[in-house]
Amino acid sequence: MEDLSHYNPEGSTLRRAQLRMLEILKVVDAICTKHGIQYTLDGGTLIGAVRHGGFIPWDDDIDINVTRDDLAKLRKILPLELPSHLVYQDYFTDPHYPTLIAKVREKDSYMYEEPCTDKLKEKGIFIDIIPIEEIPNLAWKAKLDYWYGHCLRGIHHYADSKDTILSWIVLPFAWGLTVLTRFINKFRHIDQLAHVYGWYAYNGFSKKDYYPIKRIPFEDFQACVPNNPDAVLTALFGDYMQLPPEDKRVVHNSKIEFYSER
Repeated sequence: MEDLSHYNPEGSTLRRAQLRMLEILKVVDAICTKHGIQYTLDGGTLIGAVRHGGFIPWDDDIDINVTRDDLAKLRKILPLELPSHLVYQDYFTDPHYPTLIAKVREKDSYMYEEPCTDKLKEKGIFIDIIPIEEIPNLAWKAKLDYWYGHCLRGIHHYADSKDTILSWIVLPFAWGLTVLTRFINKFRHIDQLAHVYGWYAYNGFSKKDYYPIKRIPFEDFQACVPNNPDAVLTALFGDYMQLPPEDKRVVHNSKIEFYSER
């Protein structure tokens, strides 16, 4: 494989941020282990673990999955057990937080994601906690994702005022359809997992490939991953072992600042 070390050389801003994220992951891992909550690496973080043994060199976030039920548990546990320099963040804790995923953030750094970052209470380096659930029909999920997710962003002012008003009108219907869909799903035998309704991710993966969860190396750490990460990643991304062209190797967060050293 080609030499990719120039993307995140030791001491670079990106590499320092990656190591901060890794420390957050270790804290969350310990808390999850203590309370019997299972998580796995997700998305580009899982690709990095399998393809690079750690971060994709140009990647600037960590994504993990938990079930929707386990995220509800973490919502109560993490604020009580995180160390003082970290904070739990989601749409319950921050009136401007616009999505269904959660974050664990540092308090002593700054990471710019998008123009609305400065509306948030906490803006530090983070890891994403993305809930998953049983989803039998991905086509129906795509429709719910658009309306439910779009409305959530609208009411949290991540859209212009006209969209915000429309979102408040449509959201009860979108939410109701989501609740009804989950109720119907309880009576079905479902072999597929996917990211939750309302989150823009349209591929699923088999439960038999996901469980039982195991650990593999990620940087200097043994992180949790699906039992068959190759099958899960192929379902999500296709040929994930193929490096993207150079113009696609982009850093998402254009500004990173450190207010203290650890």
